[in-house]
Amino acid sequence: MYTVGTIASGIVEGIKPFGAFVKLENGKRGLVHISEIADSYVASVADHLTEGQAVQVRIVDIDASGRLNLSMKKAVESDSAVSPAAKSKNQPRPRAKAPQAPPSFEDKLKQFMQESSSKMSGVEAYTESKRPKRRR
Repeated sequence: MYTVGTIASGIVEGIKPFGAFVKLENGKRGLVHISEIADSYVASVADHLTEGQAVQVRIVDIDASGRLNLSMKKAVESDSAVSPAAKSKNQPRPRAKAPQAPPSFEDKLKQFMQESSSKMSGVEAYTESKRPKRRR
């Protein structure tokens, strides 16, 4: 029996536009939603997975009817997590970004005017296309 947070191995059994169905080791099936396949944007599930492919998944939810919601990217996150004690003392620390001053009123106004002008040109083009043409 699986619980939320468990990492399991499985085989991709089916690919749909919204995700992939994975059969786990005990025969139970679950869905990996397209948003849980990779950290990067996934336009098509078939670009990342194939039927019969072995995958590692984390169980993120079990609904009232016993269906499993799975995540591949959360399974990878836990594998790549490094404990603080395991980090080398010789590695440089990441530098904190210098605090940036908030934009001035003039900068905000300039940005607003640019965005407004851009939006208005789109509105004007749309309304112009809807007007009846004059005959000469």
